[in-house]
Amino acid sequence: MSENPGTDATTDAPDHGVRHDPLRHSRTSRTWAALFAFGVILVLLIIFIAQNTQTVQVSFLGWSGHAPLAVALLIAAAAAILITAVAGTLRILQLRRRVTRDNRRRR
Repeated sequence: MSENPGTDATTDAPDHGVRHDPLRHSRTSRTWAALFAFGVILVLLIIFIAQNTQTVQVSFLGWSGHAPLAVALLIAAAAAILITAVAGTLRILQLRRRVTRDNRRRR
């Protein structure tokens, strides 16, 4: 039993009348939720590919060719994700350098 009434015995944090369920937010439940979401996205992707099999002409920087519509769109989406990830990574590195520089000045 906790020494202070109204606190959780394991953390001494106020319990506010709410019981914490250790199984509700476990790593296993998060993994299951992520796998479920991945499965739904995968099924939607398969449906998208199956419905967009017609061949289209694709031109980019002097390169020209024919590809299935779904493949062309998925490559474009992957390229956009990659560009966004690179830009985000560069911004994070810039902010970390700024924080490090500011912390050195304060010392």
